[in-house]
Amino acid sequence: QVQLVESGGGLVQAGGSLRLSCAASGRTFSSYIMGWFRQAPGKEREFVSYISRSGGITYYADSVKGRFNISRDNAKNTVYLQMNSLKSEDTALYYCAAAIGGRGLTGTHGYDYWGQGTQVTVSS
Repeated sequence: QVQLVESGGGLVQAGGSLRLSCAASGRTFSSYIMGWFRQAPGKEREFVSYISRSGGITYYADSVKGRFNISRDNAKNTVYLQMNSLKSEDTALYYCAAAIGGRGLTGTHGYDYWGQGTQVTVSS
């Protein structure tokens, strides 16, 4: 199995920036499509972004498009989420996920492995 560990969360003022990191175990990191999801208290887990195996294709939810950027460094077994112009609505527990296949990538069922989450709190 693959183990994923997120880091970089914290408290930030509205308009600020944070960069989340997700470190993966194993030698097969480049075999996985990587995604980011987030979940606020009392709400369903929602899709944020995904990136293809080699990093050539990225996709974002409308709510974050233009503000967030996903990237990966396969040599470091790490995927990143750069979050800019943060809003209070971005407050959530952010999860990193890995998908073996390339279907259903905007939903939780498309992913096979999940991290423990890292908290992002945006103050207004």
